Amino acid sequence: MFQSWEHLLFLHWEIDAKSVQATLPPGLFVDTHEHKAYIGIVPFCMRRIRPRFLPSVPYVSNFLECNVRTYVHDAEGVPGVWFYSLDTDRWFAHWLARTFFHLPYFWASMGAKRTDEINYDVRRRDQHEASHYLYSPVSEEHPARPESLDFFLLERYLLYAHSKEKEQLYRGRVHHAPYQVSEVNVPTWDTLPISWNGLPEVLGNPIHTCTSRRVDVEIFGIEKL
Repeated sequence: MFQSWEHLLFLHWEIDAKSVQATLPPGLFVDTHEHKAYIGIVPFCMRRIRPRFLPSVPYVSNFLECNVRTYVHDAEGVPGVWFYSLDTDRWFAHWLARTFFHLPYFWASMGAKRTDEINYDVRRRDQHEASHYLYSPVSEEHPARPESLDFFLLERYLLYAHSKEKEQLYRGRVHHAPYQVSEVNVPTWDTLPISWNGLPEVLGNPIHTCTSRRVDVEIFGIEKL
C-alpha cells in the first residue's frame, strides 16, 4: 500500500524500562537510548491511502490517527515500534487494521484544523474527555542526526503486532525517505491517550518534541515471526 503521513507531532516522555517490558508479549524486548526507555503520543493525518495499482478514494483514503507507542526489538535485536493503541476516526480503517494487521486500533471522534497552527483533538468513544493538541513548527526542516534521540525515536521501519487469540507475534515493514523534522511549539497537549491504555502515568513536560510536515510511505505485508 501507499500512503502519506502529514502534520505529525511527536511527544515523548521517559518511562521505566521494566514497566514497559511488563507490557510486551513474549519475543519482544524494550529498546533504550542511553539506557532510557520512551513512550510517545503521535497525532497526525493519514492521506491518499491506496493499494498498489489503485487510486485513492477521498473518504476512505483520508482520515486522522493518533497513536501511543514505545520502542522495542526482537530476540535478534531488530528494532521496531510497538503500538499500545491507534485511534482513528474511520470505522473501516479501524476494522481493517484490527482484522488483517492485528493492530490495536480504536474508533474515535477526531478533528483537525489547520491555520498557522494545527488544532487537533481526539476522544475515544468509551471515554468522556477529549485529548487536545495545538502545535506549529518553529524552525526549518532537517533530517535527524544519526545516533541522536530524534533518530532513535523516528527512524524505524518495522512495526510489531501480536494476536492474543493465536499467541502469535507479527512484523510489518514500512519504507519512506528519512523524516524531515522541525522544532515545534506545543502550547496545548495532554497525556490522556496514555491513561486510556491503563499505562503508568507520565509526569511533567515531554522531554522530546518535534514535528514533520509530510512523509510518503510504502506499507508492506505483515508476516509471522
